[in-house]
Amino acid sequence: MSSETMTATQAEQFRQDPAVRAAIDTIVDRAAAHSAKITDVRAGNPDLKVSYDELMERAAAVKGRGLLYPTLSGGLGNGALVEMADGSVKWDMITGIGVHFMGHSHPAVVRAQAEAALDDTTKHGNLQSSFAAYEFGEKLLKLAQRNSRLKHAFMTTSGAMANESALKACYQKHAPASRVLAFKHCFMGRSVTMCQIGDSAGGRQGIPLTTQVDYMPFWNEQAVEEVGGATRFIDHSVWRLQQYIDRYPGMHACFIMELVQGEGGFNVATRDFLRALMEVCKANNIAVWDDEIQSFGRTESMFAYELYDLGEYVDVFCVGKMTQACATLYTEEYNPKPGLLSGTFTGNSSDFTVGSALLDTLADGDWYGSGGVFAQHHAEFRRQVQGLMDRHPDWFPPATFCKELVGGVGGMMKFTPFGGDKAKIGKLCKVAYEEGVILFSCGHGPFHIRMLPPMVAMKMEDWPRVFEIVERSMARVASEG
Repeated sequence: MSSETMTATQAEQFRQDPAVRAAIDTIVDRAAAHSAKITDVRAGNPDLKVSYDELMERAAAVKGRGLLYPTLSGGLGNGALVEMADGSVKWDMITGIGVHFMGHSHPAVVRAQAEAALDDTTKHGNLQSSFAAYEFGEKLLKLAQRNSRLKHAFMTTSGAMANESALKACYQKHAPASRVLAFKHCFMGRSVTMCQIGDSAGGRQGIPLTTQVDYMPFWNEQAVEEVGGATRFIDHSVWRLQQYIDRYPGMHACFIMELVQGEGGFNVATRDFLRALMEVCKANNIAVWDDEIQSFGRTESMFAYELYDLGEYVDVFCVGKMTQACATLYTEEYNPKPGLLSGTFTGNSSDFTVGSALLDTLADGDWYGSGGVFAQHHAEFRRQVQGLMDRHPDWFPPATFCKELVGGVGGMMKFTPFGGDKAKIGKLCKVAYEEGVILFSCGHGPFHIRMLPPMVAMKMEDWPRVFEIVERSMARVASEG
């Protein structure tokens, strides 16, 4: 054995090897050069059609049914534009339900992925992990602790598993309490337990109902008007919550709250409404569980609880999607006992390197606030939709239970054409895909068109180009009846 003193591990020497650093720089530079050639929507390459159709058939055979959209990414893009494997290019306004928040082929993401490739610990977990997982957790906690009591984090592989971890922590803290409070129209994930809490009959079809859930109404402007104002709506909601608590004394472990609802329709509440319910929870020893898996980073504050100034109430918190790595955060009081939370896998190396790069990006910039970049993009989105409404009022008839036909907050954007009709909304999504814009729906009736654009990469001048195609697509749907 050599007597030479090692000042760095072989792994670190490898990572800092000048040839390795130069290779990563080359990858980032060449990715940027090829990405820059993607500048506009284009149709697929006919020469690739046969091979692309074969890939789609193989994918359908694996899954057991055809894909929702005939989409397979090609592996490169440019900001809000993404190239498909058939050579077509589309505006990506849904980003994999919000996963690709940095857009396509962002240099920081390309670099972070290349860095991850240097790590031989491809999968990180309870018994084998590099520090990258904990560095991501440190960064997330540092940001969370600015306006909350959250102290610890457990990393995991998906949003549903983050929610499972949160529920376990709440159950353990409040044992033997076995009931869960949730908002109507919530979405929690697709595990056996989470699909039971989620308010979607289709999502739990055929699943034995073993989780006891009591549903509360979410804030709704039309309902507020109908009952005579915000104060009466809040008072009634508090009364209804107390009725559940009195009916099952000591049996509620937690109230799961999406402060901005995602799948349920990009529904936005008020601080007074949420705070009133949280106050009841605190008075009755019920955990406040904040699910920001879809909303984190997208509102006019990094955390939705900051948007409402409610961080002091949050006991358990979940994040995922845009962060790549998913995590459950909790206060010291909810720090679970050893053995409750574990896992062979907590994520890939790239989950943590890309996730850390994203947190660094969000922490360093003028993204947030009423005059921030995200608020400006949301205002432009609303302006574009309003233009459609002014030019084509017949496309925007009233929708039941929907006071405003354009809404959301920050990077969570929705509008409600065709009265929120499910069939027409679904058709518009598919027609828009054919024309060159990837959209998706949300809500349970009325149904809405939703956008989760790559806010970090989106340019203000992109919006008219996107909505030119949206308008053309809506015209097709309207003309086809």
